[in-house]
Amino acid sequence: MTDTSHGSLRIAADIGGTFTDVALIRADTTIATRKVASTPDDYARGVAEGILELIEVEGLAPSDIGEVMHACTVATNAILEGKGAKTALITTEGFRDVLEMRRIRVPRLYDPLYEKPPALSPRKWRFEVTERTDFQGEVLTELDEASVMAAIEAIRASGCEAVAVCLLHSYANPAHERRIGELLAEHLPDLYVSLSVDVLPELREYERTSTTVINSFVGPPVKTYLDSLRDRLAAAGLPPQFQMMHSAGGIVDSRTVVAKPAQIVECGPAAGVIGARAVMLQAGFDDAIAFDMGGTTAKASLIEGGKLLKADDYEVGGGISLSSKLAQGGGYALKLPVIDISEVGAGGGSIVWRDRAGALKVGPMSAGAAPGPACYGAGGTEPTVTDANMVLGYLNQSALAGGGVPVDPEKSREAIDRVVAGPMGISLEEAAHGVHELVSTVMMRAVKSVTTFRGRDPRDFAMIAFGGNGGIHSVSLARSLGVSTVIVPPGAGVLSALGLLFADIETQASSAMLRPLDSVEPAALAQGFGALDAQVAGELGRSTHEVELIHEVDMRYRGQAFELTLPFPAASTFDAAAAAAMRAEFDAAHERAYGYRLEATGVEIVNLRATARVPKGAEALPEYRARQAAPETTREVYFGPLWGRVPARILDRPALLGAPLQGPAIIEEYEGTTIVPPDCTAVLDARGNIIVTLPVASPAKQFKSKEAAE
Repeated sequence: MTDTSHGSLRIAADIGGTFTDVALIRADTTIATRKVASTPDDYARGVAEGILELIEVEGLAPSDIGEVMHACTVATNAILEGKGAKTALITTEGFRDVLEMRRIRVPRLYDPLYEKPPALSPRKWRFEVTERTDFQGEVLTELDEASVMAAIEAIRASGCEAVAVCLLHSYANPAHERRIGELLAEHLPDLYVSLSVDVLPELREYERTSTTVINSFVGPPVKTYLDSLRDRLAAAGLPPQFQMMHSAGGIVDSRTVVAKPAQIVECGPAAGVIGARAVMLQAGFDDAIAFDMGGTTAKASLIEGGKLLKADDYEVGGGISLSSKLAQGGGYALKLPVIDISEVGAGGGSIVWRDRAGALKVGPMSAGAAPGPACYGAGGTEPTVTDANMVLGYLNQSALAGGGVPVDPEKSREAIDRVVAGPMGISLEEAAHGVHELVSTVMMRAVKSVTTFRGRDPRDFAMIAFGGNGGIHSVSLARSLGVSTVIVPPGAGVLSALGLLFADIETQASSAMLRPLDSVEPAALAQGFGALDAQVAGELGRSTHEVELIHEVDMRYRGQAFELTLPFPAASTFDAAAAAAMRAEFDAAHERAYGYRLEATGVEIVNLRATARVPKGAEALPEYRARQAAPETTREVYFGPLWGRVPARILDRPALLGAPLQGPAIIEEYEGTTIVPPDCTAVLDARGNIIVTLPVASPAKQFKSKEAAE
């Protein structure tokens, strides 16, 4: 519970690879933001410092803050960098190599030398025990505790820090897993332990094993981080108990995250999409691509008909994190509810390099917050995307983040010349522009995985650009996709932090129930959903009468290997008519997703899902209040070979009020920069959004903000 000795203001902090963003909505409903350098040695220090800086600038005291909201990349970084806990796996005899076999799929069809990333639990730390149950939960072989004790002793000797337990068909009968958990708690009490029946009690051995291993792999570093953050908040006089975003877009008490840290792997990107949805709806758009480009990664998600798209079949690592089955196979399966987000290693701090054949590459390695891009003058010598943008003139040539980060453009020119321009025999400007265009190509993978890979035409969507580098690269990316409208909201550089303030308290749970749809017993459904309802409400510290409960089911045609998730009516009134209606709804959904239906084939229920929600988020974005525009200047900017280097107007957001502004122009703000090329126009709508219009000739919808039109 929140410390009632504190005030009523809510403050949010989101950790990125380069900057930590902090935001709050003042009492007069305007936005206050702060960007501070992330502190990789202890990310909690950067969060506490950023919050204290913002409240000091605002003339507030720590006691004025009633609640702290948070999203971080600690779990994600542990996976991407391979710096999680040393994790052992205990599994059923004969299933030791499930993590290696995966789904026998490679994401690079024409790369015979492709190697998948190594399993998070190496084979030497995977141990088999004697036991067996069938898919209905019937015990075929009793658990041999002697084999469990042998595994425990081997784990003790290995020096592992965490253990994942995943037995065959334990979702149908958890008794053996529970007993192993008891033995681990008794003999290895200091190790972090995850049981698959607690993490993912569903069918599919590989996905369940992988998700449970991920949970244990990230568990110790996440716990260490959360403990550190609580201590730092308490020392600063701030509420020590804080709320965290999870990957499906809801917020939960940070104390519950320790038991299932795998749920926060994509929490930062999820917060950004929540904020983007709030922006687009109030700006008068129904369909948009949320594009978030930060310091180390770029993310994309689709918002269609005003609704977030979610998935529970996700992959992390392997160069791109996504849920599209067309591009999966290179990462680690994470079968937990997530907002459907695709992520690639391309950000402002991504390092520019050339491979052995001399081809230009960008990322996924990043200069991060330390030492940062070469222009920061903090010891970084490798060129980055930010250095290329500095050479082009897209960025302020003296300081970034409102003067908070001094820069030296000459160091950018030296780095780009040494690695790109000189060896390739091209001009400095051509080299920098090539880097700018190349990173757009890399980021296009993320956008296509949530659009064209799902049968959507990007030209049918507007693009909401945010993150510290979103406004710099959005127009270039939109042009390559045929998107005609780009929206850059106020506070775009810290929208993920702002998005935390618009999220509801929410948690989910699932359980396996394999039954034919036309003969499932209403009593079994009611019992299954009743248990899930009690679980999710309990996780929020409330009774089932105090939360909004949402029921869903995973369904498939008999014999299929993958399911579709659909809303489910009240289990207590489920009858033949309701089953027929569900069948018709499933047929229609399957045809939308895959282009066909199998009306003569039976349909099965596979899993039950329950969500508990408590409305908490702010209902509306703060009203935009334009301040006095800063004096306008000009700067020579290179916009590619078509226009070359031309004078561009340098102004800030309030200067866009009134008639549309014809490019070239650059809008510089504390949170980020927006580029308006010579053939584009920009205007400010009533909500303060920058609406950039591209000269895209396509048969797709031509978007116009309702408020801008008025």
